[in-house]
Amino acid sequence: MTVIRSAEARRSETPGGVMTTFASPTQGGASRSLWRVDARPGAEGPVHDFDGEQVWSWVAGAAVVELGDERFEVAAGDTVVMPARTVRRVLADPAAGYSAVVTAPAGARALAPDGADYGIPPWIA
Repeated sequence: MTVIRSAEARRSETPGGVMTTFASPTQGGASRSLWRVDARPGAEGPVHDFDGEQVWSWVAGAAVVELGDERFEVAAGDTVVMPARTVRRVLADPAAGYSAVVTAPAGARALAPDGADYGIPPWIA
């Protein structure tokens, strides 16, 4: 068993927000990655894809999720299962932003909409 203390959580900052890694292959040796996304109000995530399924559960705020050809309005308490190989973008509520807890397979790779490999994001590694 591995215990990862709060002080050991890894933070990765992007223009849209902060990802805090709770567990991953390099943080506790987990077979799945688990992290929190704290998006600033009005933040627009990039249009991208992943080669593995992600499960997002909103704990605060709200967002619009663009997933394939669909758009979903989500808020605290909602969960979205994002299938692999489905282009997506998450748009934070302009007033509140959002916080979500996310999980994905260890080693999941971010992809460009055209399939180009961006690699493994640091919050998943």
